[in-house]
Parts: sequence; structure tokens; C-alpha cells
Amino acid sequence: MKFWKKLSHAEQDRRITEALSLNIDYKQKVSLGVPASKLDGTVFYDQAPFLKEAPLLRTYVANPNHIGCHTLGESEEFFKGTQDIEREVIELLAVDVLKAEEGSCDGYVAAGGTEANIQAAWIYRNYFKQEHGAKQGEIALLGSQDTHYSIAKAANLLNLQWYSVPVDDTSRMIIEAELDRVVQEAMTAGVKYFIIISNMATTMFGSVDNPDVYAACMDKYKAQFKLHLDGAFGGFIYPISTPESNVNFSNPHVSSVTLDAHKMLQAPYGTGIFIARKGLMPYVFTKEAQYVHGQDITLSGSRSGANAIAIWMILVTYGPHGWFEKINKLLYRTDWCCKQLDSMGVEYYRRPKMNIITIRAKYVPNHIAAKHGLVPDTHDDNPGWYKIVVMDHVEVEHLQAFLDDLGKN
Repeated sequence: MKFWKKLSHAEQDRRITEALSLNIDYKQKVSLGVPASKLDGTVFYDQAPFLKEAPLLRTYVANPNHIGCHTLGESEEFFKGTQDIEREVIELLAVDVLKAEEGSCDGYVAAGGTEANIQAAWIYRNYFKQEHGAKQGEIALLGSQDTHYSIAKAANLLNLQWYSVPVDDTSRMIIEAELDRVVQEAMTAGVKYFIIISNMATTMFGSVDNPDVYAACMDKYKAQFKLHLDGAFGGFIYPISTPESNVNFSNPHVSSVTLDAHKMLQAPYGTGIFIARKGLMPYVFTKEAQYVHGQDITLSGSRSGANAIAIWMILVTYGPHGWFEKINKLLYRTDWCCKQLDSMGVEYYRRPKMNIITIRAKYVPNHIAAKHGLVPDTHDDNPGWYKIVVMDHVEVEHLQAFLDDLGKN
């Protein structure tokens, strides 16, 4: 690991205190032109004694705005201290988790995985238009039927056609013959450029696509493409549990990745992450943002710098070895539950080294699913699957209670 180190609470406090000292202090230096301030002191009391021991809460009170992308070009000088920590987060994740070369990526902390996925589609739409003279109808989104609904949002917002590829009902893998058929269908309709969304753990099944399958199909038809990995769920577990994988930047076909810290990392909501290879972010420069130093380049614009601090604190509190231990604890619980389901003859899908178990609905009565908070693949009257996600709060005793009820049925 080049950047991922474990730090004590005291070391974290010193680093964050130093960062905040480099940001604007609205009490010490009045800035007449900044349309922002610290949190309202009448409502959010900033003299509470416990804030001395709570660097993240101090950051929320200071209210840094991380508008823009701080891994390239210039950024607002008012918040340069906490921007440095966001840069550290992006480089740590790109290099030590996603196997990128040092200094080869840009990125930012987004509002969530949905924004990060839309950011990718926005960049590649503009890339194809600017570099290849593509017309709107010649660009399309392509991914599996299990792909997150944010891609349907991206298609709607960016006026792109969305082509969904069927997967095998048991393995949840792309059916290659169907991929071939869908690509031919798209090209017959005039599509020349593909924005591919390859999943690093789907939300419902935890299934992981093989990006090389998409790339091989594109090569077969000599089609131009950019490939984005949606690791909103799997990004903080799959690279750790499956280090030999090339579902990351070591794969030359991968141009960008979405992560979501508010899932496995248990960060506050609003901590999605978008990371892309150098040279791609400028395709969405908003030149009209003239008053923003460095201009804006993100979908969300103004962003809370405290969210970047939250991600950084979690990563350096655990360190790589501590995080490995935590992930393997969850995988142990998942393995245990799968063995019990096997002994009961219950059909389920589970991607190896992932912490999602998706059970065929015919084995789970509705009242048991409701009692134990299982989530269906659809909220109509006929779900096909129910899923269990083994998160930090889901212990073996909770799984055992569910299995006991299932066994009595």
C-alpha cells in the first residue's frame, strides 16, 4: 500500500486541525465576496466542549465548500486545507484499492453513486461528441438487466438510448449471445458509440460483470466505447476480497469507477465517489462558471468538504489490514448462512466473496420476509427474489433467527 495507512485518533485530529487552519476562518478574516459562512451559530452551537474531541463535527461547523474537482487544475483557495484531504482520498482509493498507476486519476466525492454514474455517462457522451463528432442518436448506454436504475436516469437526463442485456437467471452473468444480439440491434438503429456500465456487484444480487466480455464484443464489431465500473456497492469489498481481479484500473478497458462510501464504509449519506482516468474530466468543464476559481466540473457543483473528511477518517482509522479483517468477518457470516441454506435445500444466488445472499422468493413466505426485513426485487405482488445483505449490524444470531423461522415454515 502506497497511501493507505492506519492513523491514531490524535494523528487524525492533528491532520484535520491543520487542514481547517488552511481554510477560511470566517471569524478571523471576513471575506466580503464568498456566498457562504460557517453553520449558523444560533442554531448550531459552535462552542460546545465536545467539539474539541470531534474533528469531523468541527469540520461540519466550519462548513467547507468543495465545489469543483481538486485533483486537476486550480480550486477555490478558501478551502485548500480540506481539499488536500479530498485529494488524498481519491489517490488512496485509485491506487491502493483500484490498482491505478500513481497520479493517473482524477475524482471527487459526489452526492452518491447515482450522481457518480450520471457523471460518467455525461463525460462519455461529451467525449464522443467532441472527439468523434458523434450525433446524439449515435451514442447509447449499454449494460446488464441487473444494472442500477441510476443508468435509466442517466439515459433520461442525457437523452441517450439505454440498451439492457439479459443475464442468466441462475448465474446472473451476461448471456454473451444476447449481448451480441443487443449490440447488433443498437448498431442497426444507428448507434456507433457505446457507454458501457459494467457492474462491480449489483444492488440486488451482488453479481459482478466481466468487463472483458463487453470489450470483446465491441472489438468484434469495431465499435467505439468507454467502459465505466459501477462499484457503488462492491467497491469497498470486492477489491479487498478478490485482490487477483482485474475489475479495476489495471484493466485497460476501464475508464472510470463509482464507489459509495455510505454503504459498506458506513459513512454519512452524501459520500459517493467518482474516479476517472486523467484527461476525461475536462469534457464536462462548465465554462459558464466564471466566478468559480478553477471552474466547475462536477454534476453537483457545491459539495460538503466534511463528507471527504468522513471518508478519510474511516479509511485511516481501520487501515488496510483492519479493513481486511472487517470484510472477512462479514464474509464469514455470509458463508455460514449459505451453508445453512444449502443444508435446507433453499435456492439462492451468492457471488463468491460478496456479502449479499439473494433467495428465490418461493422459499420465503411474505410474513417471514417482512418480519426479518428482507428486500424484494420488486414491490409488486409477485417478487422473484428476496435479498439479505450482511452488513456490520447483521450478526449470526440475526441470521439464525431468520433461518429458524424459515425452517418452521
